[in-house]
Amino acid sequence: MEKRGYVYIMASGRNGTLYIGVTSDLAKRAYEHREGVIPGFTKRYGCKLLVWFAAFDSIEAARARELQMKEWRRAWKLEEIERANPDWVDLFPSIT
Repeated sequence: MEKRGYVYIMASGRNGTLYIGVTSDLAKRAYEHREGVIPGFTKRYGCKLLVWFAAFDSIEAARARELQMKEWRRAWKLEEIERANPDWVDLFPSIT
């Protein structure tokens, strides 16, 4: 059985720095970003808020969507976030 996949967006704050990622374990990965466990972009820029995510039936489908979204203009990413999460609420508590 294939693993389910998730595409997610972490942010430093409303209209702040954005990071788009893909994972098979959303709660674990969001926690790692929040706590700065893994050095890199999200730790450097303080992207600790989970502001958007989407579930896919396979990790491959999630990766394909992630690659598409990484090509998007910033305005499109902001629209996607605000359509699902207009107040930019941290969604981490809702998935744990």
